Amino acid sequence: MTIPYPFRRQAFLAIACVVASLAAFLGARMLLAQVSGDRGIAPVVASADIAVGGIDVDVTGDTLEEARVEGWRQAQSLAWKKLDGPNLSDSQIESIVSAVVVEREQLGANRYIARLGVIFDRQRAGRYLGRQGARSRSAPMLLVPVTFSAGTQTVYEMRNPWQRAWAEYQAGSSRISYVRPSGAGGDSLLINYGQVGRRSRAWWRNILDQFGATDVLVPIANLRYQYPGGPIEGTFVARYGPDSKYLASFSLTARNQAALPGMLEDAVGRFDDIFEEALADGKLRPDLSLSQRTGEAAPAIRELIEAGRQAGAQERANAAAEAARRRAAEAERTRAAEPEPTPTPTPTATANSYVVQFATPDARALDTTLAAVRAAPGVRGASVTSTAIGGTSVMNVTFEGSLGQLAGALRARSFAVRQGPTGLGISR
Repeated sequence: MTIPYPFRRQAFLAIACVVASLAAFLGARMLLAQVSGDRGIAPVVASADIAVGGIDVDVTGDTLEEARVEGWRQAQSLAWKKLDGPNLSDSQIESIVSAVVVEREQLGANRYIARLGVIFDRQRAGRYLGRQGARSRSAPMLLVPVTFSAGTQTVYEMRNPWQRAWAEYQAGSSRISYVRPSGAGGDSLLINYGQVGRRSRAWWRNILDQFGATDVLVPIANLRYQYPGGPIEGTFVARYGPDSKYLASFSLTARNQAALPGMLEDAVGRFDDIFEEALADGKLRPDLSLSQRTGEAAPAIRELIEAGRQAGAQERANAAAEAARRRAAEAERTRAAEPEPTPTPTPTATANSYVVQFATPDARALDTTLAAVRAAPGVRGASVTSTAIGGTSVMNVTFEGSLGQLAGALRARSFAVRQGPTGLGISR
């Protein structure tokens, strides 16, 4: 049975519409899968207080409660020493403490083992710390934590321990103004490992504008698992800026998977020290090429462009001068090869030599003028004594007659003649 053409065409269009709709649906599902899911970790609210973490205590007492109180007292004293504060009594230190953060702890019947963090009230502690209580801070810096593990590079594509360590970091006491994306929604599309290696200022300006930042910091954690349940070696590299400039690197080791968060927490603190040191050295100054909003190039780039233009103009001028020299040399060889015209002897006329100046904008004008003067009646010979391509050349003309008669002969050859006491100047 043969299906008529109109019906075949309608069936084809219906199938095409179904395929297109299915492709659009699958594309939308794929895009939704890229930006949805449980991938975001909201950063903790950055307090303006002074935080000191990583204080280890191991205290015993008659009871667990007594051991905990003594451990906290020791942690407060040790944290104050870390800040290089003046000597204060335990009660004075306790009066300026706003909170004690339990990072991890182990409890026994009468023993307390813990790693604690101590937060000092900036306003009260600032009276004792002086300038340290009110230090200048950096411009807003976008943080892009990159994890290398098992041959993959991850930023916000999925939740990972390195992202969590930075999200839980209390950065209020740091001199670096971190801008920490949560990684939810479209963050994983805007900020990924490929963006770290991109040098385009236009791309970076768009991303930095999205997050209200002026530059970028890239802490990289390369985690190598020795074997399942075994040690984890971490190599950490600090980079910054759209050109991914190197700052510093260090290595740490965790005994097992349970110790990994502690290692990453220590790494975050060391990264903050590296970034603060770079800020003090003037390395974290805002990149001028990222602050251009009108599409104008940065001053250094404009200087390079101008230098390139000047070099190109000089090369073109040198090439033009070389071409003019070659044309002059060729004209000189042509004149040397031409036979001198034999003048018709005139017994009654006296041959005199006169100086004639003429304009030579190029080699062709020199040849044309010389040939026209030689062809003038009464001219026995003409030779160039001075050549100036682009200026005024000089020839010596042997003529049977006076200077005025030579001027008349040249006017008859369509020259404009200026007569002086001892020579002529001609032009066309």
